[in-house]
Amino acid sequence: MSKNLLVVFGATGNQGGSTAEFVLDDPELSKQYSVRAITRSAASESAQALKSKGAEVVEADLEKPETLPDALKGAHTIFLTTSTQYQGNTREVETKQAKAACDEAVKAGVQYIIWSSMSHPHKITAGKLAKAEHFDVKAEIEEYIRTLPVKSAFYAPGSFMQNFLGAMKPRPSPDNDGTYVLGDIFHDSTRVPLIDITDTGKWIGAILAEPDKYNGAFFAAAQRLYSYGEIAQIMSSFTGKKVKHVQFPDEVHKGFLPETIRDWYFEMFLFIRDYGYYGKDMEKDVDWTAKQARGRLTTFDEFLKKADFKLD
Repeated sequence: MSKNLLVVFGATGNQGGSTAEFVLDDPELSKQYSVRAITRSAASESAQALKSKGAEVVEADLEKPETLPDALKGAHTIFLTTSTQYQGNTREVETKQAKAACDEAVKAGVQYIIWSSMSHPHKITAGKLAKAEHFDVKAEIEEYIRTLPVKSAFYAPGSFMQNFLGAMKPRPSPDNDGTYVLGDIFHDSTRVPLIDITDTGKWIGAILAEPDKYNGAFFAAAQRLYSYGEIAQIMSSFTGKKVKHVQFPDEVHKGFLPETIRDWYFEMFLFIRDYGYYGKDMEKDVDWTAKQARGRLTTFDEFLKKADFKLD
């Protein structure tokens, strides 16, 4: 029995890499699907690692539409994601890239598109928040894909646990008392859906295993909801150091953000605080989606252990 060809864009990134590896490692899915890993550099270490596992590695670039026909030739299913453009023109660039790939996929006879989507702050807030373009554009591309003559499913990852290793990592308290501050505009009770982004393949794998069941589905993908007070407490317990969650005044926190993405990120934070990351049905949607995962999901405690999280 011949396998269906799964084409994974961004195969050396977090989401695409997790998807490709999960399918290659899964005893059932690896019999149903062959994997073509799309990358801009086939010689990279991560691309070669996928090749050693049995993936076909093909160079292509969403910014170069002429590379897409060969990338999609013979494909049955594609997993597609685009990257946020932090220089400020993300809506234009991501829309162009995604439409080029999707239109070529339809031409190539692709039967199923799995798109890395997001919630839609502009629509959910009835236009009150109109600047979170890096969220809105993903949702707008989802809307476009739903008009195409192809089956589709939509994977919308929550807030990455990995963010707490970088820009969102607690900082030493200005009181110089040995404690740490997790500072933002959120209330202690504000809940956010957390995901170890390397778990992506567990959800994409579920869609691939039962594509008809999930045709049209939206996956609000997270292990579960965590309040910011709870996040600080878990960090305290794990490190043995006191982490305090502190809510800054809105304008103070806004001033901390990089100028090129200040409006995007500030409205994203307002959206999460005042409307919920996925909107009013967030709790129900996250709970349902977690139950669909093909495999056990990583908790925040487990992620900190895996990342060897430290506060210095």
